[in-house]
Amino acid sequence: MLPVPSKRTEQIQMSAIRRMMNEAGRLRALGHPVISWSVGEPDFNTPQAIKAATVQALESNYTHYSSNLGLLELRQAVAAKLEEELGLKYRPTGEILITNGAAEAISASILAVLDEGDEVIIPTPAFISYANCVHLAGGKVVEVPLSAEDNFQLDAERLAAAVTERTKLIIINNPNNPSGAVYAPQTLAQVANLAVEKNLWVLSDEIYRHFLYDNARFRSLASFPGMRERTLMVSGFAKTYAMTGWRLGIVACAETSFLPLLKVHQYLTTSAVTFTQVGLAQSLASPHTERAVQTMLETFGARRNLLVRGLSQFSQLKVYPPQGAFYLLVDVSGTGLDAERFCQRLLQEHYLAMVPLSGFGAHCQNLARISYAASTPDLEEGLERMRTFLERF
Repeated sequence: MLPVPSKRTEQIQMSAIRRMMNEAGRLRALGHPVISWSVGEPDFNTPQAIKAATVQALESNYTHYSSNLGLLELRQAVAAKLEEELGLKYRPTGEILITNGAAEAISASILAVLDEGDEVIIPTPAFISYANCVHLAGGKVVEVPLSAEDNFQLDAERLAAAVTERTKLIIINNPNNPSGAVYAPQTLAQVANLAVEKNLWVLSDEIYRHFLYDNARFRSLASFPGMRERTLMVSGFAKTYAMTGWRLGIVACAETSFLPLLKVHQYLTTSAVTFTQVGLAQSLASPHTERAVQTMLETFGARRNLLVRGLSQFSQLKVYPPQGAFYLLVDVSGTGLDAERFCQRLLQEHYLAMVPLSGFGAHCQNLARISYAASTPDLEEGLERMRTFLERF
């Protein structure tokens, strides 16, 4: 008889995103012309200024450990960006941590504040990592389903109704993956009041804050009265700077919560890669980098509009236009299929990959996520494949 694995791993699901990515990769390796609308990975290359500075850092032998906190120069650059863009002041020493991607930032933050049996409120649909990281920490997930009729906007009254004496943390993702919702400032103010009144932590994942459409307004939850002290703000460089493979994330938080976070990070990953931090620190504020980012953001806006127009022609689909991020949700129940079956058939029969929202929320069985972090030709060809697929329904 072999030893038994951890019981908490029994609650952890494999990612539906990765499952679809792997199946798409398998079909592509067999020679099929797969188009991916599944993964949240910009199809742009990392800005040249960042790459050049990183190559120089590697040639200059920045190949040794950095501080556990992350390279000071990068933390200083992050602090400057947060103050410039959000009006929030965080000290580079003791309030900003550089992590191995936003994924580690999320898991380290959750592990730093949860105890066994603590309850965590997650508005759903929500990015699959949140619930699974809560399970990993021994916490209990409390879902608060958001309404499709309200375009998945936050409902502060529902959040308040879910609070119990065991509640420790609320997780907010704004702009939201997978819905693309950007939460109204007045609603965020209500969430902030709830967190202060009930003495709760909030993990605010703001990695998509630069991706905004139709004059949507973004405001950081940490900017509301009383929230800087209780907010773990997570972000990173992967999406805005097309750096998904570089694995550099951020947590900004008050000094009072920084040491527990640093302790967890120290034993999860020690530190991020040094030469990538050096290269990014030297090029983050470069005009060349800023122009490249602006071009990407404008392109995402055009792609979003293309996809909303194209998908809205199909009577079998209910389309939810996003205000932010680069995802779009569709309700596929008009085909008579649930999202799992719909996405499997679409991939197997027409080589178009989307993500069913299994794992994103218990009420999401009819919803599928489209990522328009894909080239315009792939979006146009994907719409034609979708048209062919839907003709049978």
